[in-house]
Amino acid sequence: MVKIGDIEFSDFPLLLAPMEDVSDPPFRAVCKKYGADVMYTEFISSEGLIRDAAKSVEKLDIYDYERPIGIQIFGDKIDSMREAAAIAEAAQPEIVDINYGCPVKKVACKGAGAGILLDLPKMQEMTREIVNRVQLPVTVKTRLGWDEKTIKIVEVAQRLQSVGIQALTIHGRTRKQMYKGEADWNPIAEVKNHPDIHIPIFGNGDIDSPEKALEYRQRYGVDGIMIGRAAIGYPWIFREIKHYFKTGEKLSPPTLEERVQTAREHLEFSVRWKGERKGIYEMRRHYTNYFRGISHFKPYRQRLVESPSYAEVSDTLDEVAEKFAGYYEAAAVG
Repeated sequence: MVKIGDIEFSDFPLLLAPMEDVSDPPFRAVCKKYGADVMYTEFISSEGLIRDAAKSVEKLDIYDYERPIGIQIFGDKIDSMREAAAIAEAAQPEIVDINYGCPVKKVACKGAGAGILLDLPKMQEMTREIVNRVQLPVTVKTRLGWDEKTIKIVEVAQRLQSVGIQALTIHGRTRKQMYKGEADWNPIAEVKNHPDIHIPIFGNGDIDSPEKALEYRQRYGVDGIMIGRAAIGYPWIFREIKHYFKTGEKLSPPTLEERVQTAREHLEFSVRWKGERKGIYEMRRHYTNYFRGISHFKPYRQRLVESPSYAEVSDTLDEVAEKFAGYYEAAAVG
């Protein structure tokens, strides 16, 4: 059994990664529907929260359907992070998560996100202050190190565990790698198998199929897997991984009808939560994956990403459902 604080999971949990401009409530809704066990919000600026900035406060929106959920915060100032953690806790998630892994220059080069991997004593002190400030379990997501010369992930895990975090997710790349190259899970396994580490260790990076999820589960011995980019426009990956774990068999891919229905549900929630203009705009990154592999789909994709109104996008989805009906079933048979 895997536990984060008092939250118990009877089996190997699948976590949805916190992805900026992706992991919003509409996206989390479809991922939860298809099997994600733990959700995380987009990362939220600690400075934005304590200044009551609208964009940051909006990201605190959570819904009962997506529990258990963690609110993730980031920042470089200990006082601000401590107060932001209290604000996050007041939104009543199950978990407060700290981002020590974001590699983006405007974050990391200011000492936040992965930038704090260059100052492990500060990382430890910041984490201690947050753990002491809130009653909820605190978890951390981080990377292997700043670069290949500064990989001290076992020490990082020991320091963070010593001040009270309840779980640690490790992305198998350094900050220098950004999202390039192959994720290295060997250091993640080193943390998991270290005799002094007793908190759950979750692995993250490059899991994009049920076969790979099972292979990495068995090879590296982690307590669960966090999935990010592979879920964008393809929330069925959680369902497929769970089915493969249970049966050893691959599920058939979602039908065209199911893809259209899920894209429409996602779009409707996006428009309802953000308003029509923003909701339509922020859905555009998802359509390519929702309908990946369809021959001669480009004109429809262009209409989906260029249409200015919900009605036009909805009409295009109707046309897609009619024109490509049975496409994936036929492809599977072929």
